[in-house]
Amino acid sequence: MKSLEIVCHKGANEYAPENTYASTQLCIDWGMDYVEIDVNTSKDGVLYLLHGPEIDKTTDGTGIIHELSSKQIDRLDAGSWFSPEFAGERVPRLEPFLRWVRGKIKVFFDVKAAADVQQVIELVYATGMEQDCFFWFDTLLSTVRFRKLDQNLPLKINIYKPEYVALAVEEFGATIVETGITSMSQAMLDACREHGVKLMINHLQKDPDAFRQILERGVDMVNVDHGDLFGQIAEGMYNG
Repeated sequence: MKSLEIVCHKGANEYAPENTYASTQLCIDWGMDYVEIDVNTSKDGVLYLLHGPEIDKTTDGTGIIHELSSKQIDRLDAGSWFSPEFAGERVPRLEPFLRWVRGKIKVFFDVKAAADVQQVIELVYATGMEQDCFFWFDTLLSTVRFRKLDQNLPLKINIYKPEYVALAVEEFGATIVETGITSMSQAMLDACREHGVKLMINHLQKDPDAFRQILERGVDMVNVDHGDLFGQIAEGMYNG
């Protein structure tokens, strides 16, 4: 049985506030392959790690991130909402975050619609992360714009039928396709092998039985909220 790559959705968000240095450091400590981060932008064009667009859920502020200045965002507490232990944790700026994370773990960029796609691409190359990342966009417009701007950076497309693998490759130059466990099948895996793309399964629930099913299927990647548990089960299956 071959190993697969584990993606930690929003970092180790069960143990530390999502999209922070703290949640990323735990993923590094666990030996995970990728950390998924949400990329958003301030009113004055500074890129941040924050799902948003509302800042209320994960900071002590209120409002919409792209309506706030970087000066306002830099003052926010992004940890107290989660636990007093993380009081004072800041909303990370993307550029210093990438310089810090390089060589420690790879990055899955979930780029939000308000973010400047060109700016994100330039920053990836400037920080030397182009071989250690992949992208996803939550709008078709952003996906198309990304591929027009860059034909080389890895891109993930979400699908749910095997016949859509070819379309993802032909239309968008996909290098990864993602689907849920209910759409996981040998036909899906065969289509990915035929078209030279990786298959990633998204399963955010804490579900050991489902994790074993994913491992037994022989897919390439998994996107999970509970990377520590998935890693433990994988190690037991690989070494058992």
